[in-house]
Amino acid sequence: MSSYDVIVIGSGPGGYVAAIRCAQLGLKTACVEGRETLGGTCLNVGCIPSKALLHASHMLHEAEHNFAEMGLKGKSPSVDWKQMLSYKQSTIDTNTKGIEFLFKKNKIDWLKGWGSVPEAGKVKVGDEVHEAKNIIIATGSEPASLPGVEVDEKVVVTSTGALELGKVPKKMVVIGAGVIGLELGSVYARLGSEVTVVEFLDAITPGMDPEVQKVFQRMLKKQGLKFVMGAAVQKTEATKTKAKVHYKLRKDDSEHVLDADVVLVATGRKPVHDGLGLDALGVELTKRGQIAVDKNWQTAAKGIYAIGDVIEGPMLAHKAEDEGMAVAEVIAGKHGHVNYGVIPGVIYTHPEVANVGETEATLKEAGRAYKVGKFSFMGNARAKAVFAGDGFVKILADKETDRILGAHIIGPGAGDLIHEVCVAMEFGASAQDLAMTCHAHPTYSEAVREAALACGDGAIHM
Repeated sequence: MSSYDVIVIGSGPGGYVAAIRCAQLGLKTACVEGRETLGGTCLNVGCIPSKALLHASHMLHEAEHNFAEMGLKGKSPSVDWKQMLSYKQSTIDTNTKGIEFLFKKNKIDWLKGWGSVPEAGKVKVGDEVHEAKNIIIATGSEPASLPGVEVDEKVVVTSTGALELGKVPKKMVVIGAGVIGLELGSVYARLGSEVTVVEFLDAITPGMDPEVQKVFQRMLKKQGLKFVMGAAVQKTEATKTKAKVHYKLRKDDSEHVLDADVVLVATGRKPVHDGLGLDALGVELTKRGQIAVDKNWQTAAKGIYAIGDVIEGPMLAHKAEDEGMAVAEVIAGKHGHVNYGVIPGVIYTHPEVANVGETEATLKEAGRAYKVGKFSFMGNARAKAVFAGDGFVKILADKETDRILGAHIIGPGAGDLIHEVCVAMEFGASAQDLAMTCHAHPTYSEAVREAALACGDGAIHM
């Protein structure tokens, strides 16, 4: 029987980061993973492969729509789908092997197999039982479906199946207008699919800034995506090669049917912890089936911690990573901290969409007086030079103190631009602090500075 200070169950972004940080802090650490490769959903069938396809399809879009205008003339490239999938796989392999290298570098044992916790202080992997003073559950999440929608990962697929289709479908129906549905929907739309997004609510990307929602949907429509809003999916019917999606419009209960070659079910994700044996250990769950933890990420069972998608909060890889580092600090006797008010969210379509902190809706609901600084990318020279002038930066600041409360960006490089606002918020900066910081010209980041200026006397280039 092997004995460890910490055993982490799951090697996704939360799990592998927790394992590495534990090892760095001098704790003897092992990580349980049943896949053939490390990295969890994110690196194998989530964030990383989807970004590869988003990049490849965006390059095709550039070639078809913008190259000629820049004087780059010639026949538009054709799509070799098998080669594109091969490129995607090589991206996965490079990253997962990188995690394996980091485990060896930090002397972390990879316990290959699926884990369970037969009793406090013990983790069973296959037929072997290992002792652990501390256990971190980082088993992540899996796609959620709907009643009447049966997933076969061939015709009716989740994000996993959508990343390895045999061919580009002529018609795709996406159920759900959240991050995953819009990212993968935009990939296939660029590759030539006729994509229709069916959403239960009346706005896309639930919880985002309402102005961003409207502008974003308008941009996606320009790119060829169709939307059916306020629609409740009743069921899907699938054959070997086709599917039908039945839905009712909420406004009048009228029934409709959409034909598709592939249906992508993108209705969110749910935590994975079945089979761990948590009930017998007294680990409590929330009403939504997430593992309940205290301020130190410890469950009701002493010595058993949980992080990432299995606990409350946004199901984001970077949130899991932050919790992984924090819980390692706690176990090592130090202070672990996660600032849940400064966790950015990004949608990697084109243009990208990013947000952090409060929205106007949440501030109004809280009755907090605020001011808005907004700047359009049409006023940004760099953005206009690369056909990326659509979109804007919006900064929300406290009306009295000028402290930055949130930011919303739709435009080029939004996923990277949001982080200067995150750093500013982490230090409690004011919009004026950001406005007075020199930004290189010409860069997209100048739009962030201009939005900060607009919280005061006004932007320069608007």
